Amino acid sequence: MPVQDAAAGPHSGGEVHSPAPGGDARPPAPDGDVHPRAPGGAGVRPPARGGGGVRTRWLAARARATVDGLEHLVGGMGTAALALIALAGMLGVAVACLFGVGLRLLPAALRGLRVVAGRERARLSRWGPQLVEPDPVPGEWRAAIGQRAARRELAWMSLHATLGLTYGVLGLTLPFAAVRDLLYPLYWWLLPPAEAVDMGLGWRTDTWPGALAVGPLSLAWLALALIFIPGLAQMQAWAGRRFLSADPGTDLALRVAQLTATRAAALDAHATELRRIERSLHDGTQNRLVAVNVLLGAARRAVTRDPATADELLERAQDAAEQALAELRAVVRGILPPVLAERSLAGALSGLGAACPVPCRIDAEVPGRLPASVEATAYYIVAEALTNVARHSGASRAAVTVRGTGDRLNIQVSDDGRGGAAEDGGSGLGGIRRRAEAHDGTFELASPPGGPTTLMVSLPCGL
Repeated sequence: MPVQDAAAGPHSGGEVHSPAPGGDARPPAPDGDVHPRAPGGAGVRPPARGGGGVRTRWLAARARATVDGLEHLVGGMGTAALALIALAGMLGVAVACLFGVGLRLLPAALRGLRVVAGRERARLSRWGPQLVEPDPVPGEWRAAIGQRAARRELAWMSLHATLGLTYGVLGLTLPFAAVRDLLYPLYWWLLPPAEAVDMGLGWRTDTWPGALAVGPLSLAWLALALIFIPGLAQMQAWAGRRFLSADPGTDLALRVAQLTATRAAALDAHATELRRIERSLHDGTQNRLVAVNVLLGAARRAVTRDPATADELLERAQDAAEQALAELRAVVRGILPPVLAERSLAGALSGLGAACPVPCRIDAEVPGRLPASVEATAYYIVAEALTNVARHSGASRAAVTVRGTGDRLNIQVSDDGRGGAAEDGGSGLGGIRRRAEAHDGTFELASPPGGPTTLMVSLPCGL
């Protein structure tokens, strides 16, 4: 029996996702605590006077911002380590220039830096506005060093390899220090006497009372983490946002090309939908109505000379009319499912999960109603994806997760099947991509041989 876990409405809870620190400012959330897209804690408001509930929500929001900031710092430390390696390589090329061979190595070194900067762009794009990749590094050293994007990447490398790594280390030190002092009474007796005594606290910690007195210090470290980690994450991301963003002209040209492509995809999707409706009406409903007309004519001719035959023909005509009506209703539902208007997107998806032959878990959290076109597109994407799961995957279970976050509706459909799904396999994945791109959305598919398969679609919804 499939399990549904669908919820809708602004108070359904759920995980809060946030963009990269240093991203664009967003208005505060309706509850007045912290906007879900403000990872650095900039949207956190101090608690108002009166009532512990407001203070509790503020602390919870601050804790979420701290956890998000810690996640950003850890990811930033990875790219900072890569930037440090790139910095060492660039210094080696600079030294080689003194011997006349470094200039030949410069384009290759800048291409390696471009790879490292690309990882930082991808990391920051997951948490905020997308950072567009610049043009490739030229092969000639004068053109390579003259490229503005390459010079900006050199500046980012110098800052991120030093300050970015430092911010990450400082941010990680605070929670580790809190855990160290909290657990100190459990391991102090294992330490050498000199280390157990010399804690820099002004009292002896080589006794049980002294060791127990160290534990409350973890609260101080935790308070410092709540205060400083969101800000450290913002400062770590500042260099990437400042130096790795593309020129405004580049963004505009890419945007024009993207809108041209999505407009073509929208027209193709519209034409495909019209052809589908025309085939349904021509091959189904129209044939049924022709049969009704023929049967009614035969019954009319037989009503006087053979009433029994006329009655049989009328019964067959009635059956054909009922089938035509059912097929016509199916076509109407294919244009815009009435269940979306009756039960909202979350309720409609729950119905899809219940009707799926593969046990399917539906987890939908959508704050309120979305535009009708977005809801219809999301419904058809999930319906087509679950149809593919049932027909082609051989899966034993599937899961659908829908989240309305900021101004995006994120849809994820996963299964534990055999994998190997591809858009050119006639499985309808190309139609899902066209529907998503027609709304200026994104489509991603991960389906390695052996599974699992994960389909992710993000649609702008103007929340």
